[in-house]
Amino acid sequence: MPIVHPSLRRKARVAVISSIIALALAGCGEKPKPAEGGMKVPVSVVTVQPQHTAIYTELPGRVEAIKDAEIRARVNGIVTQVAFTQGSDVKEGDLLFTIDPAPYKAARDQADAQLKKAQADARSARLLAQRYAQLIKVNAISRQDYDNALAQAGQANAAVAAAQASLESADIDLGYTRVVSPISGRIGKSLVTEGALVSASSATQLATVQELDRVYVDFSQSTTDLSRLRRALASGELKQTSSGRAKAEVVLEDGTLYDHSGELLFSGVTVDPNTGQVNLRAVFPNPDKILLPGMYVQARIEEGVDQQALLVPQQALQRTAEGLSALYVVKDGKAAQIMVQVGPEVKGKSVIYKGLHAGDVVVVEGFQKIRPGAPVQPMPWNQGKPQGAAPAAAGPDAHKAPAATDKPAAAPSGAKG
Repeated sequence: MPIVHPSLRRKARVAVISSIIALALAGCGEKPKPAEGGMKVPVSVVTVQPQHTAIYTELPGRVEAIKDAEIRARVNGIVTQVAFTQGSDVKEGDLLFTIDPAPYKAARDQADAQLKKAQADARSARLLAQRYAQLIKVNAISRQDYDNALAQAGQANAAVAAAQASLESADIDLGYTRVVSPISGRIGKSLVTEGALVSASSATQLATVQELDRVYVDFSQSTTDLSRLRRALASGELKQTSSGRAKAEVVLEDGTLYDHSGELLFSGVTVDPNTGQVNLRAVFPNPDKILLPGMYVQARIEEGVDQQALLVPQQALQRTAEGLSALYVVKDGKAAQIMVQVGPEVKGKSVIYKGLHAGDVVVVEGFQKIRPGAPVQPMPWNQGKPQGAAPAAAGPDAHKAPAATDKPAAAPSGAKG
């Protein structure tokens, strides 16, 4: 038997295996391509329609007391009584502190005695002038003596007025030993205790009383937003409220909406050169004392009313790699991505200023499974329900999803913005 070299044996095996693979491929043939418009991806959609919507802007702010009275000492002395409960409500005129009145009572008594002495001297001088007036008529005294008597009577009357003023000053100082509340409100902690020495010259602070029945909320707005608002009002895109004064609301630190609404008092006319913002202030009723000075809140200001607002659920919005906002819409049974300009939030929905048209069908759920141009099967979006809850089969009118508003207005022919 002839001897076959091992290398020739390996080449023969490779040739046989290659032939088998080629025959297998030839037998299988080329697989057919999937038909156009194959499997449609189910998506939940809404049809946007213009609606009458109040537009709000939300800005961070701080609560400030309308009246903030610092109680300070107006006389020197020792505090003998703290007459209030710290953190309680006080009324105007309520006694808060007592400063030792003894030296001021003595000063008042001394001023009273000096007034009485001056009044007695004035009476004597007046009677002397009256007698001299009779004597001068018969030339019993000289004219100089009569003039001196009149001058002494005038000086005595002036001394009475000075003594009376000294007595009133002493009464005022004595009254300052009773420190009362200048306003009605809530008083904070006592900054001094009984036995503390307070001074009028340094105006020692004793406590603070703040009126909390109504409070201010101060916040700032950028000049860019302010200019946009003015342009929208001037162009008619936004309508001013009927009252002419903007409505304001407060979102508390825990995210809940404050029960009472307020109103915007003014919008600042001076721009802060460091921040490029203007100051605004709103006033709110505060009957339950929920808003406290210094509290951080979110102020929600009604800018105006958009009578043709286009709203979409916030979950329908996406971010592109370039940082732009985008939406998926259904056109001719296929998904199309559009770039949009997003406005403020209104009750869980976002206002779309540009890029969206009235009547567009917007994909709310299921856009993670699709790409631009992909065939889709639109189904009405049921908020709060899973996507699969909608019927699997869709008729020829499946693309007619429910509108994104309860009462749709007539759709304009052009795009919003």
